[in-house]
Amino acid sequence: MTHLSAAGVDFLTARVRLAMLTTLRSSGAPISVPVWFDWADGRVSMFCAVNSAKLTRLARDPRASVLVPNDIDESEHWVSFEGEAEVEEQGGFELAERLAERYWDLQDPTRAETLATWRAFADGGFRKIVLTPTKILEYQPDI
Repeated sequence: MTHLSAAGVDFLTARVRLAMLTTLRSSGAPISVPVWFDWADGRVSMFCAVNSAKLTRLARDPRASVLVPNDIDESEHWVSFEGEAEVEEQGGFELAERLAERYWDLQDPTRAETLATWRAFADGGFRKIVLTPTKILEYQPDI
């Protein structure tokens, strides 16, 4: 199924959530890492530094999944996206900057300083990872 329910869209957009991106090591073993994400136009977008091991793994095998779980203080609900991820050379920093406003309090000097450091590497230092799901799984007890 590649359709996300209205409840699923609300779940992804109602509050800030971390996702878990799973890619495959050369041995075939999965590795999952937390990522900031954006859900728009039926795609999951993430970013990473140009020297990220994620890029090496995706270049070797683009199969990936993204799991967005509920927070511990919420009723059980999760959404999982499966498909092949594409790496885009442009747009990584712009996405990082936009998501920083969502995920961080940029009035915090430490966060603002980190974002300023990222800006110094904006030209070529980031990549955008885009997963267009071929399968979407969703669980919520009353769905």
